[in-house]
Amino acid sequence: MPNSEQPFKIGITPDFYVDAKGRFESAVEQLLGPAPNVDYGPMPGQPDKLATADALNEFDGIFCLGLRITPESLRGVERTAIVARWGVGYDRIDVGALTEADILLAITPGAVKRPVAEAILTLVFALSKNLVVQDRTARAGKWRGDLPGLGVDLPGRVLGSVGCGNIAREMFRLAGGLGFGRMIACDPYVRAAETAGLGVEIVDAETLYRESDYVAVNTFLSDATRGLVGEAELRLMKPSAFLINTARGPIVDEEALVLALREGWIKGAGLDVFEKEPPPAGHPLFGLDNVILAPHGLAWTEELVRDNGLEACRNLLAVAAGKAPDGIVNPEVLDRPGFRRKLNRFTGGAA
Repeated sequence: MPNSEQPFKIGITPDFYVDAKGRFESAVEQLLGPAPNVDYGPMPGQPDKLATADALNEFDGIFCLGLRITPESLRGVERTAIVARWGVGYDRIDVGALTEADILLAITPGAVKRPVAEAILTLVFALSKNLVVQDRTARAGKWRGDLPGLGVDLPGRVLGSVGCGNIAREMFRLAGGLGFGRMIACDPYVRAAETAGLGVEIVDAETLYRESDYVAVNTFLSDATRGLVGEAELRLMKPSAFLINTARGPIVDEEALVLALREGWIKGAGLDVFEKEPPPAGHPLFGLDNVILAPHGLAWTEELVRDNGLEACRNLLAVAAGKAPDGIVNPEVLDRPGFRRKLNRFTGGAA
């Protein structure tokens, strides 16, 4: 814990008290409450969820849900040492600007990987067995003879992933006993040797789309991945294939996906995320029977909520103690003189 006379002060972003009320308090009370020389409390209100420099500069650490942080947010900020994100997506945060401001960004990959991997496989099963159509048929007083088609089994089919990071690897690990004929992934940053133990082949993008029966999107949203799955990629897919996106909506070109579903380029899709959240009333996806939709909540389990909070709090406390936390997004900050000075401030020069 901090050795300095001043406590390590943590600001909780205001959106927690609206969007995650009742879901973060337990972790905060369990870990931050008893921590010596650590103070925590809500940040001042941030209009439009955009961080202001004055508010950030009041705190050594930020416990962050969905706050946007831009270069302007960081202008003149000297106090803040860490932004601890509750979750793994950080497309609302300018990582480069954080690095230049000597601020560490930490996320919670350990908490997220299992719930999201289970969410992906939930959609795999639901799409394969025509679950939505089955439900509607039974509710309408009809029976199996009225179903428009048959489902499919998984053995022998190809499970593919756009990206092969933390969540994708957990998905493949869970899927290993389901009988898939092949498991493949496209990821320019992953070497084949890193996934060999999972039975996953690293392939090029064209092979992934052409040969997969299920394409799961498992990559971060960035300028490089925005619109990554577009018309060209969807046209490469089999007409019997399914697309699943539990990552971020803008990675998939929604307009192209609607066309693909309407015209039968692919058989169906499962979406937990959208380009705009929540999607507007009357969105064209709402009228399609070959897509299963969820409100970016399919992975919101009791365990995810608990572990996100605990992992984020541990990241904050690590920096308060002069240590590097887990889940670092910008590790280059660790060697920057400005960040080292901040750690020395917390530890009385012992870092």
